[in-house]
Amino acid sequence: MCLGRVVGFPLDYRVMPTKASEGPGVRLTDRISLGVMAQVLDRDLIEDVLTETGRREKRSRLLPAHVVVRFCQAMCLFYDDDYEEVMEKLAASLKDANSWSGSWHVPSASAIAQARRRLGHEPLRELFDRRAVPVADSGTRGAWLAGRRLMAVDGFLLDVADTPENSEEFGRPTSGEKSGAFPQARIVALGECGTHAIIAAEIEGWHDAEQTLARRLISGVEEDMLVIADRNFYGFDHWRAYREQGADLLWRVKANLRLPVLPVLSDGSYLSVVFDPAVRRARRQQLVNSAREAIDTPLRETAHRALGESAEIVRVVEYEVPDRHGNGSGELICVISSIHDVSASDLAAAYHERWEAENAFNEIKTHQRGPARVLRSKSPDMVRQEIWALLLTHYSIRHLMCQAADEADVDPDRLSFTRSLRIIRRRLTEPADFPP
Repeated sequence: MCLGRVVGFPLDYRVMPTKASEGPGVRLTDRISLGVMAQVLDRDLIEDVLTETGRREKRSRLLPAHVVVRFCQAMCLFYDDDYEEVMEKLAASLKDANSWSGSWHVPSASAIAQARRRLGHEPLRELFDRRAVPVADSGTRGAWLAGRRLMAVDGFLLDVADTPENSEEFGRPTSGEKSGAFPQARIVALGECGTHAIIAAEIEGWHDAEQTLARRLISGVEEDMLVIADRNFYGFDHWRAYREQGADLLWRVKANLRLPVLPVLSDGSYLSVVFDPAVRRARRQQLVNSAREAIDTPLRETAHRALGESAEIVRVVEYEVPDRHGNGSGELICVISSIHDVSASDLAAAYHERWEAENAFNEIKTHQRGPARVLRSKSPDMVRQEIWALLLTHYSIRHLMCQAADEADVDPDRLSFTRSLRIIRRRLTEPADFPP
């Protein structure tokens, strides 16, 4: 199913201006927009961020800062086009309207590159931080589990241009004496499983650990969330930090994590204890004994008080995923959770919603950017700008798709990202797209 078939609102906001209505003082660059995507990122917010980050132009330019912001998004919609072609698509239909005072021409690629450097990455990051919020409402299908918003933390890599500056900043994968063909930026993100909307992200280099970046995402976590993560992310300090935000957690753990069995529950799951790594073995056994003595029903406060700050009670769900070849060699998966009011089977099913984060990353890397494409930018600051623009543009698309799905009362997963992307690209280049 595609966006165009189910939307309950206009796909573009087109109002053909007249010379009388616009007056002689209106510049073409005052009206450059991104059609329907302007509904998600409006001009007022852009101007506020430009002022606060000190990036507003001090004199009249061929490319005002707000236009450069729109251009950064547009180049993330048209990765096959060069700078001048992208700008032509942004402005051509407005030029054809012939309703603008003064002369304007498409700047050269060099001028556009200079404008990007003047803008820097900070406004794009600030725009993402302000605008990227959860989009699923209470009626969005597939986005909730027992009143908790399904979220996932995961990471991905993007190849960046092979320049000395990018190589030094981001590093590149190595295998023995061999190095990868391109430096790589690592992105770790927090996203909604039900809508694929990424609401928080951190960008660093290939050598930076995913766990380190995930720790910096904590400010985006809210109390109504159930945050899901793969086994590479578990650490006691990390777990406690997320829990202190008030969110519930559902994380896979590695096989070498010892989980003493406390009461076994009726659905086959059981309660256990996880420890601060600094707690010695003898002390751990004392804490386990204290927990066993205190627990007569799950989650008794006395059990938590007995453990203190050095350990925490968790619920453990273990299950096997059958081998695809049916030879009986399935994979045993062990997840721990802070949730006690949902069945073990529902928790096991919810854990696999984590793969929706992988699908969101694939939308960015394969469909939006293009398969195996290297980012355009030649310097670290521009790489970060380009990645924030990628994330902001993907969020805008997913925001519109969720609105369309809610209007039609369907699961957002039923909408085709590829077709929706094509619709938005096509609408952007049709005559005179204006913000609402």
